[in-house]
Amino acid sequence: MDSTIFALFFIAFLSTTRAFDPCPSSKPESDGSDLSIIHIYGKCSPFNSPKPTASWTTTVLNMASKDPQRLTYLSSLVASKPITSVPIAPGQVINTGNYVARVKIGTPGQLMFMVLDISADTAWVPCSGCTGCSSTMFSQNTSASYGQLDCATSECVQSHGLSCPTSGPSSCLFNQSYGGDSSFLATLSHDNLQLANDAIPSFVFGCIGAVSGKSIPPQGLLGLGRGPMSVLSQSGSLYSGVFSYCLPSYRSYYFSGSLRLGPNGQPKTIKFTPLLKSPHRPSLYYVNLTGVTIGRVLVPIAPELLGFNPSTGAGTIIDSGTVITRFVPAAYEAIKEVFRNQTQGPFTSLGAFDTCFSVTHEDIAPKMTLHFTGLDIVLPMENTLIHSSAGTLACLAMASAPDNVNSVLNVIANLQQQNLRILFDTVNSRVGIAREICN
Repeated sequence: MDSTIFALFFIAFLSTTRAFDPCPSSKPESDGSDLSIIHIYGKCSPFNSPKPTASWTTTVLNMASKDPQRLTYLSSLVASKPITSVPIAPGQVINTGNYVARVKIGTPGQLMFMVLDISADTAWVPCSGCTGCSSTMFSQNTSASYGQLDCATSECVQSHGLSCPTSGPSSCLFNQSYGGDSSFLATLSHDNLQLANDAIPSFVFGCIGAVSGKSIPPQGLLGLGRGPMSVLSQSGSLYSGVFSYCLPSYRSYYFSGSLRLGPNGQPKTIKFTPLLKSPHRPSLYYVNLTGVTIGRVLVPIAPELLGFNPSTGAGTIIDSGTVITRFVPAAYEAIKEVFRNQTQGPFTSLGAFDTCFSVTHEDIAPKMTLHFTGLDIVLPMENTLIHSSAGTLACLAMASAPDNVNSVLNVIANLQQQNLRILFDTVNSRVGIAREICN
């Protein structure tokens, strides 16, 4: 090879190598509305696991053990008494999210790693001067576009702001509980929000001034629900009520997936199932799960245990904040029995999982199919089983809703969503699901 050509080739190779970023803020092929989303304890996250020396499997098991708190929150949203959809409600309990995205707030933009939650409508960040917050805070005083909402505004009334003074202007203050053991006080504010290359001006969020407890996401939360204060609603026509995400395998070293906002770049060939809406909590993403097949056996589950009931809030939702899929107890017991009948025991328990068996029998474990209206999803084994840290056990990665929760919800959780593109089209009331390698 000519030495000049070789030199040029070598320089080009080095340039390509140096340009590689295993933790990009947006996907290389992005058209401006495609963000990287990372696991909160993944290699690309700035946050440390509560137990840094634990294996990744142990970390997942520890997170799954907190699912009952999440189920308690989700169940509280579908209580028999109708709940008015509000941007931020006092006393409302939200549980920790599992995924974060790099976003920028203010002018100039300040980088924040905010938790994404498709079952929440609100947004809030810790602000400069906050008591009890982490070291990374939004410096609202240095943002040229920051402003506070007055106590008399409709947004403040919706957010259940604290009592307004009898005369004169006043900022909208509100408090909120989080995680069952934490709470914060915030000021309803607005500023520019940047997602990849997209900008949402005057985005309304809570600017946190004081925190009590240790469960508040360190750099805030971004709600992707269907309520009036979510990202979808505040972005107006920018995203046309459409977004999708793809969560990579838990075995992925960097664990970086993508959040795609708007109709551009969405899959051309994808099957849809209707997106349903409950009057009790219109923000949640309900789908009609009609049955579960294990191997070739259709699990005998009474239709009312899976079906959507708008009067009670019962049914099945897709959620990004729950780790493992949970079924109402009677449905899960039926699923567990059929699965065990096609798998070789003896069976043991491991953390939240009650159907664990030797990995030497994994090759005979049956596949699971989730049947939705107009759509069947065959779960890959990595979406069905999880292994112990020692690698000697394989466990069915699903569980029953906790006994102390009067739950009427089945929750399709993020471990079962690995390497699937989940597309939400709120305008046309449909959810699309397709296989995709998300890493």
